[in-house]
Amino acid sequence: MPGEQREQWSGRTGFMLAAIGSAVGLGNIWRFPYMAYENGGGAFLVPYLVALFTTGLPLLVMKYAIGHRFRGSAPAALGRLSRRAETIGWWQALLCVVIGAYYAVLVAWAVRYTWLSFDQRWGDDPNSFFFDEHLRTAEEPGISLSPVGSVAWPLLGVWIVTLGVLAFGIRRGVERLNRILLPALFVVFGLLVLRALFLPGAAEGLDALFTPDWSAMADGSVWMAAYGQVFFSLSIGMGIMSTYASYLRRRADLTGPALAAGFANSSFEILAGIGVFSVIGFMALSAGSGVDEVVTDGIGLAFIAFPQVISEMPGGATIFGVLFFGCLAMAGITSLISIIQVPIAAVQERTGSSRTVAVASVGGSIAAVSLLLFPTTHGLHLLDVVDHFMSQYGIVLSALVLVLVVAGSRKLPMLQDHVNRTSSITLGRWWRLALGVITPIALGMMLVQSLRSELSDPYGGYPVPFLITAGWAVVVGVIVFSVVLARRSFRGSADVRDREGTL
Repeated sequence: MPGEQREQWSGRTGFMLAAIGSAVGLGNIWRFPYMAYENGGGAFLVPYLVALFTTGLPLLVMKYAIGHRFRGSAPAALGRLSRRAETIGWWQALLCVVIGAYYAVLVAWAVRYTWLSFDQRWGDDPNSFFFDEHLRTAEEPGISLSPVGSVAWPLLGVWIVTLGVLAFGIRRGVERLNRILLPALFVVFGLLVLRALFLPGAAEGLDALFTPDWSAMADGSVWMAAYGQVFFSLSIGMGIMSTYASYLRRRADLTGPALAAGFANSSFEILAGIGVFSVIGFMALSAGSGVDEVVTDGIGLAFIAFPQVISEMPGGATIFGVLFFGCLAMAGITSLISIIQVPIAAVQERTGSSRTVAVASVGGSIAAVSLLLFPTTHGLHLLDVVDHFMSQYGIVLSALVLVLVVAGSRKLPMLQDHVNRTSSITLGRWWRLALGVITPIALGMMLVQSLRSELSDPYGGYPVPFLITAGWAVVVGVIVFSVVLARRSFRGSADVRDREGTL
């Protein structure tokens, strides 16, 4: 903004911790282990690593390069890259608005379950407790404003912390929190995994996870699952990484932090797999059944299966429960902060307002919608459908369009030159090949696969009118609104050598 110096990270370490904190979220703990198990076990690591090197890391570097070269929020930076791309920037900012509104609810669940772990208040039936007492879920999907206090109060606390951290700014707020929470998360989760390894049945669980099924390598859906896991876990489809990179100093290494973030994220996912399947092995032994009969993912794993394990665990169950749900809360809050920072930065630069005003207006509005819609008796159904459509269509489609625009407008060589000027590891032709060919094909196939599944079997067995209202309408609405916002361009958005974009 004119007359105001742009915020900056204190250095490379602060940026890397924030980027890793954004990438390491709830999905690393409750999604990756199940995805690996369902798609070839140990053999899944092969397509996973291929996806990481051919799509994940190249996209991550591209987002870093755009944010750092043009030094702006997602809409501003993309507008300076190409006038056509500004709409995509607003698209990704609005995706963060929607995702942030419901992602905060998951963090609030983790916060409440951290407290419940002290006395295992879920009792002998964690399933009934979760749906009937914790969420008070209505039987039929719909939209209502009937509040559920057990969710609303923790959610309010989550928003107070999130907006408070963001109000302090990039260095004094976001960076400081990540410097505290991220090391704590890795240490505490490492201790949890160590404890889980000594549970009876842990070896059987690990065998089920890591025993390779090499025949799965011939299944195209396994490869798509690997690309999807890498794409979602690295937070590369929502404008987060370009926004974070815009706060780097002008001569900053970009490839080194990208590799560090990518490998730290993947390491945490593998660590999560070891811990989760050690616990699943214990569950199977306790139930006298096979691992395949008890394995699950998502909220069922975190808020139903794990409470059951905690209640049955020999010795230290309370500590294990507090630390496990505390880890979920820590991983969730760092990711939530990165999500909300995207629209705050966009509005701050569009309006020229101060950070405090932008946080209060933008963040406060998102928090109000979140508190109004999701801690209700119909909140779970709404969250489930919105999350599905945002993940499968909104994020993937926006990333696909962005890659096609950047590659089609021949901006990749310019971005490559920018990265190579300051980075420790230089980019070669493989980077342009990955982004110009492999990434669009992978994202396109992910979309086609999702649409085929959607048309043959409507998601979750929900009524079609509800899927249209809470799903497709939200996806389309985000796109339409992004076009409207982009009609009034940022000052200098068409001039890539404006004051902020000049090196």
